[in-house]
Amino acid sequence: MSTVTITAQDINKLRQATGAGMMDCRKALTETGGDFEAAIDWLRKQGQKVAAKRSDREAKEGVVIAKTTGDNKKGFIVTISCETDFVSKNADFVAFAQGIADAAVANDVTSAEELNNVEINGTKVSDLINDKLASIGEKIGVARFERIEAPYVASYIHGAYRMGVLVGLNKEAADAGKDVAMQIAAMNPLAVDAASVPAETVERERAIVVDQMKQDPKMAGKPEEMIAKIAEGKLNAFFKENTLAAQAFVKDNGKTVSDYLKSAGDVKVIEFKRVALG
Repeated sequence: MSTVTITAQDINKLRQATGAGMMDCRKALTETGGDFEAAIDWLRKQGQKVAAKRSDREAKEGVVIAKTTGDNKKGFIVTISCETDFVSKNADFVAFAQGIADAAVANDVTSAEELNNVEINGTKVSDLINDKLASIGEKIGVARFERIEAPYVASYIHGAYRMGVLVGLNKEAADAGKDVAMQIAAMNPLAVDAASVPAETVERERAIVVDQMKQDPKMAGKPEEMIAKIAEGKLNAFFKENTLAAQAFVKDNGKTVSDYLKSAGDVKVIEFKRVALG
């Protein structure tokens, strides 16, 4: 039976993603045959509070632009990646990214591939990127593309173009849209509500909670029914912390986001996108 070689680079990658210690990361990777996702779950099952693993964190450096059409019916997030913060903070590079995002809006593109083929002043975006790469000497590209279409879409850019948020609402509500976009930027919810959390995520969380409880000496000998009931309670706490509607509203912790939206005219969030560098 072949064994998987765990490299120092693998261990460091897991450390950076989870914040766990080096030896714990080594053991997690060893126990899971080098499977990165399984290693994260293994650490959590041991009771470690690891850093949140979210799909919104991809490119480490670059510029995130969030824009909407003039009628606020469609929203776009375009991430142009680069290698260093020196480039990402350069005004010319930011303007370059803004131009590509403007082209996405003007051409109503639906994917990164389509965006790369859009022309700006007769030149394809992909060719403009290659020209920019040659001039600055860093690898750049369209690292992320997101799009939302709804009766009303609000956009928000946070932290010197390091994060972009789109929120699709059921009706026009500019103030509520801005407030909710800022909430999403600050609290990083996983989904709109418990019903919209993917089933595989729910089962993954349930399995982790149950494993944690079975390893707790206080739960030794407890019936499976009791463990399952307590696990459901912990899952409800997970939903409260990680779903937008149930989160405490950052501008008024005395109410939930759902309460706030109801008071704002029965506004409802249809979907959202959050893209962050880091």
